[in-house]
Amino acid sequence: MNYLISLTIGYLIGSFPTAFIILRKSHGLDITQTGSGNVGALNSYRVTKSKRIFLLVLIIDFLKGFLSVILTILLFGQEFIYPMLSITAAVFSHCYSPWLKLKGGKGLATATGGSIGLSIPIFVIWIFMWSVFFQFRKDINFASVYASIMTAIFSVFGFSTMNRFSYFHARSNFEFGFLVSVVMLIIISKHISPLKERLIKNKIN
Repeated sequence: MNYLISLTIGYLIGSFPTAFIILRKSHGLDITQTGSGNVGALNSYRVTKSKRIFLLVLIIDFLKGFLSVILTILLFGQEFIYPMLSITAAVFSHCYSPWLKLKGGKGLATATGGSIGLSIPIFVIWIFMWSVFFQFRKDINFASVYASIMTAIFSVFGFSTMNRFSYFHARSNFEFGFLVSVVMLIIISKHISPLKERLIKNKIN
């Protein structure tokens, strides 16, 4: 039952369509039909050119992941599995919101909030790998995909080190590595299509 409650908490919090609501109220825009169609902070900025809106969307989306962790910990204590399930559900529903016909953002801010609340090594490795891959090709989607792949690999093969420096410890390699990898796969699923489109466009040009 605790597993289901953890997933439900994350899913409901993560599904809040921050950018959609803010842009609808402030500019009368449907962000799913504007710019890249991504329901996140970066597209909000591209569409509105407003740093204030960018930061507002970014902070709220960050808090969705962070609060999912905190609420689950308050309910079930210092067990890694429950907040990790909550993060997974929050990132999924942020990326595929039930209120927007499964449209959504790319999950980075929400995943960051969750990892900072539960396991700093996840965030540190992801941002380091992103910085490295961004140097190879100045492409956000490219860097995000490969940073997520490398973070998933580290979470499986570097489990003992990452687990040691997390706030709460997973009971097994599978518990840690599998769930972190699922979150990374969700993030990849939202970045892979834009990356493919850009690669195809570059080949044509």
